[in-house]
Parts: sequence; structure tokens; C-alpha cells
Amino acid sequence: MKNTIFSLIAGVLVLGLFYGCDRQSDQASTDEIKIGVILGFTGPIESLTPTMASSAELAMKEASDSGLLLGGATVSSVRADSTCVDAGAATSAAERLVTSDNVAAIMGADCSGVTTAIANNVAVPNGVTIISPSATSPALTDIDDKGYFFRTAPSDARQGQVLAQVVMDRGINEVAVTYTNNDYGKGLSDSFVNAFKAMGGSVTTEVPHEDGKGDYSAEVSTLSASGASEVAVLGYVDQGGRGIIQNSMETGAFSRFILADGMIGDSLIENVDGDLTGTFGTLPGSESEGANMFKSIASSNGIPGDGPFEPESYDAAALILLAIQAGNSADRSSIAQNVMGVANAPGTEIFPGELGKALQILNDGGQVNYQGATNVEFSDVGEASGSYKELEIGNGKFNTVTVR
Repeated sequence: MKNTIFSLIAGVLVLGLFYGCDRQSDQASTDEIKIGVILGFTGPIESLTPTMASSAELAMKEASDSGLLLGGATVSSVRADSTCVDAGAATSAAERLVTSDNVAAIMGADCSGVTTAIANNVAVPNGVTIISPSATSPALTDIDDKGYFFRTAPSDARQGQVLAQVVMDRGINEVAVTYTNNDYGKGLSDSFVNAFKAMGGSVTTEVPHEDGKGDYSAEVSTLSASGASEVAVLGYVDQGGRGIIQNSMETGAFSRFILADGMIGDSLIENVDGDLTGTFGTLPGSESEGANMFKSIASSNGIPGDGPFEPESYDAAALILLAIQAGNSADRSSIAQNVMGVANAPGTEIFPGELGKALQILNDGGQVNYQGATNVEFSDVGEASGSYKELEIGNGKFNTVTVR
């Protein structure tokens, strides 16, 4: 009888231990929310992505430190390399985030081609929300995303028009154009060329270039032979676009350059041998209250705050976190259903550094209208209209001329 009683007691204890372990495991999974951050940590914009990632992770830390997300949940970032150019590698990296790492949502990707691949092949089929801070191809507007894809950077359909107006306003009515030969480059080139011609401008030639080459003399020769005195370089700051500029300066083909967002970055000034003074271009961004608030909190955390796509990255992560709170769940489908609700009116306007305030409002059953660092306002397909900075190089740095 004693043996039977001892056996029963032992069995109860063992079951209790297993039950306790299960409860602890469930609690841990509830208390920690994983968000994927997939950006081109290697590749043609690798100088831009570290601070983009840090900006997104700043929002995650802000929400975690508040203690208000789902009653005290913490958020951790799981990074993955999109490479920016290799769709296969980007897809594999995203699959690991979704399956092995079990992320609730994805902040990223960066370049348009890999973002399209990840959205179509991984995020949408698995019902995972993906918010890109920098994929700008007009083609992304029309993908069959089933409500899972959003972007805080505006489409190049608009950037091309803004850049064309900047060029015309400077009294330039004839240009040659070179673009990186992918979805981003071709889409931006088409937008710019069409807008520039509609404004009365002349485009002498359009020359695609491949990234990863050691010599761009053939492309520069074609651009120069077209007779244009100005050239628009629509490429990547750490790859072919920079190569075009370097060869142009070495041969004297061009001395000033027209740039778009993929070419804006301090690494261009640091790594091109020659004086780029007067070179100008466009980059999504503003000098708004939210932008200045973000710059302040970012700089106090070792992030410039006004670098390319840093504000958009913070906003992308913030929207994911607020959508989690709005739905009272880190469930993937719930996040997708609540992004639009926290991004647009009605509700209390929320700016950088105010995520704790927003989480409390949502917890109390209220509504928020997230403005963030970039004046977020989503269209019906989940993309920002945005504003653009007109920048010009002077005194060894990019300076804001105006906001359009």
C-alpha cells in the first residue's frame, strides 16, 4: 500500500513538473515577441542598412521599456541579410525568419526586387505582415499582397516626378540618364524620364548599368557621347552608381550629378575621389516636428537620425508594435488587420518617443493616428505618399535645400 501511495505521489509530482514546464514555456513565448529585420547588410547599400536596423530596433526598445505592450511583453529583433540584389538568398533568409525564428512580422526588406520576392514567396503565403522602409518600385503598388504588405517610403512614381521638377527648377532642360538594371532602377528611370519629358525636358540617352563591375568606362562613354552636359545617376551608393560617378570624374565626362534616394549616403562623398560639390538629388524625408523629434531621440542613442531611410525604419517597426497592441495579440493575422487602423485617422496623433503613450491609449480602448517621423498616412493599398528632401553636396556633406 505504501509503495502504491508513494508511486501516486511521485506521479503527481512528475506531472506537476511537466505541467509547470509547459506553463513556463507558454508564458515565455507570450512575453517575448520576435520581429524580423531583413535588410541588405551586405551588397550595394550596405553602408546604409546598419542605422536603418538600429532605428527600427530603437522603436522595439521603446515599446519594451514602456512595460505596456500586451501587459509587459518584450520585443526582440531577429536580423537577416536580404543582400538587396539576390532574390533567392533574400527569400531563403526570410523563410528562416518565418519558420525557424517564428517572427510575428517583418520590418523590411530594403531594395525593391528582393522585397517583391519576399512578399510574394514568403510573407503573403504565410500570412506575415511585412513593412518596408525603403522599397520604392512603382510595381509594388500592384502586387497581390492580400493586405500583408505595406511601405513607409513613397513610390518612385512620385519620386520621379519630384526629381524631374527639381532638375527643371534648376534650369536644366537636357540630361542623360543611367540606371541600375533592376526593378528599382528601371521603375525610377521610367518615372523620371516620363515626367521630365512632360515638363519639356530632353533626355539624350538612357543607359542601364550592371552592379558589381570593375569598369564603367563603356557606359560613361555612351552617356558622354550623347551630348548632354548633365547626367542623372539612378543607382546604388555602394555599387555601380558610384562606379559611374568615379569614372565620369576621372575622364572629365561629367563633374556634377543628379541623384535619387539609392545614391544618397555619406559613403558616396567618402569613397569617390574628387569634388562632388554641387551634386544634388532627392531623398524621402521632411523637416517636420516628427522628423525633428526622431532625430533627437535617435542621436541620443548613437544614430544620426536624418540618414537615408532611418526615420522610415523607425516608423515601420512602430506601426507593427502598435498593430499588435490594437489587436491585443501578436498573432500574425491580427497584426495585418490592425496596421491601417493605427496608421491613419481618427485617433490621437503619435510622434517618435511617444510609443508608451500610444500603447496606453490602445490598452484603454482608444484610437491612435500614428504620425511618426515621416508624417505617416497610408493610401488604400498601404503605402505612404510622403515628402522629399532636395539635397545638395556642399562643404563635404549633403545639405537640405528644401522639402517638397
